[in-house]
Amino acid sequence: MTTTTSGGTSDRGVIHDIGYRHYTGPRLGRRHIVTALYADSLRGAYGLGRSAKSKIIPMGLFVLMAVPAAILVLVTAVSKVTEIPGGYTSYTFKLQALIPVFLAAQAPVVVARDLRFRVMSLYLSRPLRRDDYVLAKYAAFATAVFALLVTPLLILFAGALLLKLPFGEQISGFLPALAGDILFALVLAAIALMIASVTPRRGFGVAAIVTVLTVMTTVGLSAEAIAAEHGSWTLAGHLGMISPFSVVQGVQTWLFGADNPAPAGPQGTAGGLIYTAVTAAVLAGCYGFLLLRYRKVSVS
Repeated sequence: MTTTTSGGTSDRGVIHDIGYRHYTGPRLGRRHIVTALYADSLRGAYGLGRSAKSKIIPMGLFVLMAVPAAILVLVTAVSKVTEIPGGYTSYTFKLQALIPVFLAAQAPVVVARDLRFRVMSLYLSRPLRRDDYVLAKYAAFATAVFALLVTPLLILFAGALLLKLPFGEQISGFLPALAGDILFALVLAAIALMIASVTPRRGFGVAAIVTVLTVMTTVGLSAEAIAAEHGSWTLAGHLGMISPFSVVQGVQTWLFGADNPAPAGPQGTAGGLIYTAVTAAVLAGCYGFLLLRYRKVSVS
């Protein structure tokens, strides 16, 4: 800033101290940035830290997923049976109608806003790579989906222990179901985020995810049921892989010998290996797509 005198304009400038101070604390680096992005995205998936309106859908679906488990525990207590009706490993599969709604509503929340408002340049202005961004977002949404799926299992397991049902039987059912829900979360989160990342418009993302998952599930289960009805069990098992829910349930059945509520499922060791290979291919393909997608996102 220049100052003036009676004789004219001075060539000297004046620096005013307005109180800004240099940051002298620790610089935590890339790993902590990824962790912070993960935590913020996970909170956002359930509307935490946002308006009450943002919490209605995720929290409502969270309750709807958990209520049947509480009812099953109550039924078990009243009827005094020695096992949870329906068991653990088929719970997620039987409530698959609710899960796509959560995926469709919340996957665009995790990624579409950043695309719409073009804030990638802000993320990348720090020591954060595009691959780090994808990892944090995917891990956060997979964790959110897992929380949705595992909470009912925890209610069932806790209820069984409180009712003093045989511990060995409960743990042998709970652990395979837990592993299955981890796989469900990884696969479903990858598919939903892949679709949501294509468009910055949240409405388009919601419609696309619901449509894709509903069509795949309906066609897969229908084709599997028709083939099984005609006695073509091998074909029925292959057709079941059209649905991501049937694929993961099939892997869970093959690996752990769990009950399979699907019409057919994998047939023998070869069928189990095929189901596992398809699951791995879906995971790799969806995550690879996300990496390629964000390498092409403009930072301007």
